[in-house]
Amino acid sequence: MATIKHALIIGGGIAGPMTAQALHKAGIEATIYEAYASSAEGIGGTLMIAPNGLDALRTIGLEDAVCAIGQPITRMVIANSRGKALGEFTGMPGLPPSQLVWRTDLYRVLQQQALANGIPVEFGKRLVNVVETPSGVTARFADGSSASGDVLIGADGIRSTVRRLIDPQAQGPQYTGILGFGGYAEGSGISAPADAMHFVFGKNAFLGYWGESAGRTLWFGSLPYPEALSASQARAIPAADWLHVLRELYADDFPARHFLQHTTDDQLFIAGAGEMLPTIPHWHRGRMVLVGDAVHAPSSSSGQGASLAAESAIQLARSLRDLPDLSQAFSAYEKLRRARVEKVAADAARTNNRKASGPLKKNLMHLLMPIMMKVFFKPEKVFGALHNYRIDWSETVGS
Repeated sequence: MATIKHALIIGGGIAGPMTAQALHKAGIEATIYEAYASSAEGIGGTLMIAPNGLDALRTIGLEDAVCAIGQPITRMVIANSRGKALGEFTGMPGLPPSQLVWRTDLYRVLQQQALANGIPVEFGKRLVNVVETPSGVTARFADGSSASGDVLIGADGIRSTVRRLIDPQAQGPQYTGILGFGGYAEGSGISAPADAMHFVFGKNAFLGYWGESAGRTLWFGSLPYPEALSASQARAIPAADWLHVLRELYADDFPARHFLQHTTDDQLFIAGAGEMLPTIPHWHRGRMVLVGDAVHAPSSSSGQGASLAAESAIQLARSLRDLPDLSQAFSAYEKLRRARVEKVAADAARTNNRKASGPLKKNLMHLLMPIMMKVFFKPEKVFGALHNYRIDWSETVGS
């Protein structure tokens, strides 16, 4: 039986509500405190929920709701700058397909489930400080209010305030060397199946694309750029200027050049700098602990951000459920998670290096990639341990 009765969760995006659901299943009450004054519906692009993420969501009763808003991706195709497929991954046997979801839809589903389970969400609560006592923790917010509980969980994203309070020396997010863009392409003449995600390593940059059931093609691309521009800084530059740069960047790549020619200014999505967290030395201190992007934020190249957040939410809830000593619970949680999330981050970093590399390295990669794909690309080795990860909720966590 958990000795922790009430948790304060800082951050109401994706990881926060997931963690609240997992704690609810473990018999622990939670209240979510979101810094922004309103909900995040309508904000953000797309993200992938991999089979391991779907399994974690099944544990907390959310898999069906997520699949209902998702687009199943049954194939992943890796292609060169001429559009020639070099390799294809059709998924691991016995596992469901990954689901491509809009962040705003996932956010809505998580909020609805929190409401259905009686989990309060308070907006306009920007954390400024934490006071701990032997028996509890109090969060103090910028509006002068406060809240008290048994533990405080930082689910407040890649620029986490809780992470800084746990360890003032902790590093912040690092720039991956690329700016992210995306958009719609209509009337390009290129058929894009709705069940396949294509990853194209072009001559100068990377581009991914997939089709929608409505007939549109959606794409996302990476622009190697020396300066880390935030989304607001990048959006201050006219979309027409960015499209000009991107069309030149992908001029020699098929089918990227066709997508860019059929994307208008108002159809361009500007994401800004790609970022990832370095290794975080301290996941917890006292009555505070981190979850999701606040402690492990691999770059978007991993396709695992939301899935890892769901896994960590469940493992944290299990640890708090089974271990009455708080220090032991947090240590057990970290032991269950650190090696896995750091491997995913390291693999994504290598992918980023390929995306941001210079012309010489890219030319060499294009020469070697067909051989490497034939000889070394073993889907079961690359994705097996990643996608087959399972959490047994009924198993007791040991210290």
